[in-house]
Amino acid sequence: MNPLEPNKLLEAIDARTKLAGSNKMELLLFSLGTHETFGINVFKVREVSPTPAITLTPNMPAGVEGVISLRGSIIPVITLAYFIKLEGAPQGIGETMIVTEFSRHTQGFLVDSVDRIIRVDWDKVKPPENMLAGQEGMITAITELDDGRLVSILDVERVLVEVLGEKPVPVLPRVESSREITVFFADDSIVARKEIVSVLDKIGVKYIQANDGLEAWEKLVNMAKRAAAEHSSLQSQIQLILVDAEMPEMDGYVLTRNIKSDNRFAGIPVIMHSSLSSEANRTMGQRVGVDAYVAKFDPAVLADTLMAFLRR
Repeated sequence: MNPLEPNKLLEAIDARTKLAGSNKMELLLFSLGTHETFGINVFKVREVSPTPAITLTPNMPAGVEGVISLRGSIIPVITLAYFIKLEGAPQGIGETMIVTEFSRHTQGFLVDSVDRIIRVDWDKVKPPENMLAGQEGMITAITELDDGRLVSILDVERVLVEVLGEKPVPVLPRVESSREITVFFADDSIVARKEIVSVLDKIGVKYIQANDGLEAWEKLVNMAKRAAAEHSSLQSQIQLILVDAEMPEMDGYVLTRNIKSDNRFAGIPVIMHSSLSSEANRTMGQRVGVDAYVAKFDPAVLADTLMAFLRR
């Protein structure tokens, strides 16, 4: 597999923002030196280059090779194979570095080589089987190429949490309301669901959760049907919907568009909670009608955003 030229990797970013609502995404395919193929959302990638000279620093977490200077910023360089625990993966530093930006952090991921960018339909991206999900919990989804090869999509947010540690949920004010408040949320990341639940518990609201966009939409439609059958208001059952952007089966953009185009959900705000923190992704969220966009992972900011809507 030949490395991609950095200046060609993220061309036509405006065209990519038009993927919002199309239930498609683009993956950069790469190898960790074994027969497996892995993928990462192109929106998380800034550039690809040969691995530069790395400066060793003391007290680095396991899996972090050191740091580099990238256009005036000091960023950590992480060996992805360390976190996947792949049998047969080459030991040592990978030959190629993927510079990524998500969750308001920039870091380099060391890999063996990169292949190409492909466009895939989210409905062809499936949650991993239990065996694969248990592979250090680092595989968040699986898709299949035209030639039959499987692509494992890594939970790079979890890798970052392993490196940086979880941000503690601070003491938060509770929502003051005369009625019970319920938030519906959808996220395929174990780390994100844990943080969301911690925040909702601390601000004192109930919640209903789904693990992907399709499951969320089916649950929401069933709730709407039940409310209609009972001649009750759906808005009395859920007061806010929180969605991830990247989810198997149906992404958060399509889920939001479905919600916003259905009068049964009128008046229920939708907040997008995503590690894709660039302006392009915020624009994508705005195009499908999200009421607010919050970058992962900062529980205090998430709580502030939720409270602003729940107090109305």
